[in-house]
Amino acid sequence: MRITIIGSGYVGTTIAACFAELGHEVTAIDIDEAVVETLNDGRAPITEPGLDELLEKHIGNHLTATTSYDAVPESDVTFLAIGTPSNENGSIELTGLEAAAEATGDALADKSDRHLVIIKSTVTPPSIGAVLEPVVSKGANGNDAIEVGMNPEFLREGSAVSDFLNPDKLVFGTRSAWATDRLHDVFEPLIGTESSVVETDPETAAMIKYANNAFFASKISLVNDLGNICKEFGLDAYEVMDAIGLDDRISDRFLRSGVGWGGSCFPKDVNAIIAAARKEGYDPAVLEAAVAVNDRQPRRMLELLTSHVALEDARIAVLGLSFKPDTDDIRNSRAIPVVQSLLDQGVELAAYDPVAADEMAALFPTIEYADSAGDALFESDGALILTDWDEFSDLESEFDAMATPVVIDGRRCINRRDGIIYEGLTW
Repeated sequence: MRITIIGSGYVGTTIAACFAELGHEVTAIDIDEAVVETLNDGRAPITEPGLDELLEKHIGNHLTATTSYDAVPESDVTFLAIGTPSNENGSIELTGLEAAAEATGDALADKSDRHLVIIKSTVTPPSIGAVLEPVVSKGANGNDAIEVGMNPEFLREGSAVSDFLNPDKLVFGTRSAWATDRLHDVFEPLIGTESSVVETDPETAAMIKYANNAFFASKISLVNDLGNICKEFGLDAYEVMDAIGLDDRISDRFLRSGVGWGGSCFPKDVNAIIAAARKEGYDPAVLEAAVAVNDRQPRRMLELLTSHVALEDARIAVLGLSFKPDTDDIRNSRAIPVVQSLLDQGVELAAYDPVAADEMAALFPTIEYADSAGDALFESDGALILTDWDEFSDLESEFDAMATPVVIDGRRCINRRDGIIYEGLTW
């Protein structure tokens, strides 16, 4: 099929490459000429395992990038994959998505054949009928051949390509059987015994995405709360969670306690659904508590550090800056509040991350960014582990080069051993 994708950020780039891998003819559209040029060179504007390989394979074959909307009326389906960042009150900012929706409608104004416009962006349920459908219609001068639907994404940074090609579920939110059938055609190579297809309306489809992420975030915060209690009792939270994870009503996924959740999805989506609920007059107390627990974890990590190290004139190594391994994304990384707090106290910092140093340097240009974990640890008075990169589990002699071998592990990615003062955040 012929597919156009508006927006070449994290989601747009990933789904463009993956749709091309499924055999579709894909045109990626973005207003940023530098992003378009990067894609047409076969390179991804983001760090994501497997993505560069797909782009190199399909650019110039099944996939092209452009700043023009000319391919939209010639396509069978258009996906809107524009970011919806958070406003100060937690609600989502729709300006960019509205502009793309109107431009898409304008490109389809003279099309007589039916055309499906699918919202891939994460949006609250009321915004579909109240904002986005009218905007598309306005751009298209009321062309009733255009239908708007919702197909939320469930991609995890660091495994997005695999998640797309091996989905647990596909959610089709539409208002007609024709639109549902069209989405079945698009995703037909992925529909089999291993994935479930949920057919519903656009608003319910949008809510499924928020419910998904709110549940995961709340589960992690509950585990962190229990982990904090275990730490106070002198117990290993991981031993406790290994046991409760054997219950099939709970499962062992998202039971790793630590410094908390970050990234572009959980914080934004939980805050957005909280703001949307408040607007309707409902106080979502459990979700608010999940956010509060998450915000508290970096502070607890610093409290453990200060119980062993006097921060005045100290040099502290910060290992891991991205919000999770296998990505350079620092959005809502737990390293940000940790670094900010230490800087506020006048601490000398040496930070290291395999891929995210440049991104963090844009926020904190004055701190030292080491070329290796060993360089960051050298003669430091303490170390904080904030991202569970695999290479950190292999550190041995590097800890011996510390001035004071105090290690506070927020991700349980190194082993306790003789010669270092080791504190796990919840174990």
